[in-house]
Amino acid sequence: MTGSILILAGRRPGAVDPLAAAHDVVDKCLVPVAGRPMIAHVLESAAASGAERVIISTHHAALLADLDDPVVAALGERLVVAAAADNLADSVLAAAGEARFPLLITTADNCLLTPETIAEIDAEARRLDVEAGVGLARREDVLAVHPEGQRRFYEFSDVAVSNCNAYWIGHRGALKAAEAFRGGGQFVKKPVRVMQAFGLINLLRFRFGLGPIHHIFGRISRKLKVEIAPLIVSDGATAIDVDNERSLRVTEALMARRGAVSPPPNCREIPEAPGAAGERRLAAAR
Repeated sequence: MTGSILILAGRRPGAVDPLAAAHDVVDKCLVPVAGRPMIAHVLESAAASGAERVIISTHHAALLADLDDPVVAALGERLVVAAAADNLADSVLAAAGEARFPLLITTADNCLLTPETIAEIDAEARRLDVEAGVGLARREDVLAVHPEGQRRFYEFSDVAVSNCNAYWIGHRGALKAAEAFRGGGQFVKKPVRVMQAFGLINLLRFRFGLGPIHHIFGRISRKLKVEIAPLIVSDGATAIDVDNERSLRVTEALMARRGAVSPPPNCREIPEAPGAAGERRLAAAR
């Protein structure tokens, strides 16, 4: 894609991330995943996407020095570090000052995001001719990749999907859609944020699947005054981010399955579900 990719790698104010603490690193984005800091995997995909600029939003001023990964040198002047704010919305708005559009926003724990999926999101947003979009994966695609990769789904009347932590912004004026995330992006856990951002009626429709997905996104678009569309991706792994030790093991297993790394010692091969003859899946050993 052209334009920019913004990687959110900040901290929640006053909170210590359990995964970072368990691995004795300053920031979650430095937790090792398959032998590299997790953000290095996202940076590598961003570098391969062809984006003109890659921006990291962080509270950690010495992040690049602590990262110590070849991808930093590979990106060279394309890589920019921006100071994160105390909430997602202000972090996005601050970093967007360095951006060229379109802008793809993702997170440092989105290790399974690939250059192909970045291109797919960009192409779908352009095909739909929208101002902004949300990357989503179908439940069946996520579960086909790994049965324990993701446990939360948004239910609509026509499809169940999981958030891929990938948001496409077509132009600077569409950044007002970022206001929906001022209180954070965990809408499944804290639905009151949906009400604050989208209104009570849309909250009920969103939470209980009262309508097809494009219809509900149309209502949300009218509320935010930005045309936003669901951007369905084909790779279900994109919905699996590294939130805890379980999802870290799943991510490493999937990376090994793709041939990107050697299988970690706590993983084993198990047969694919019935009906997928000839396929194999790597899963974390219990």
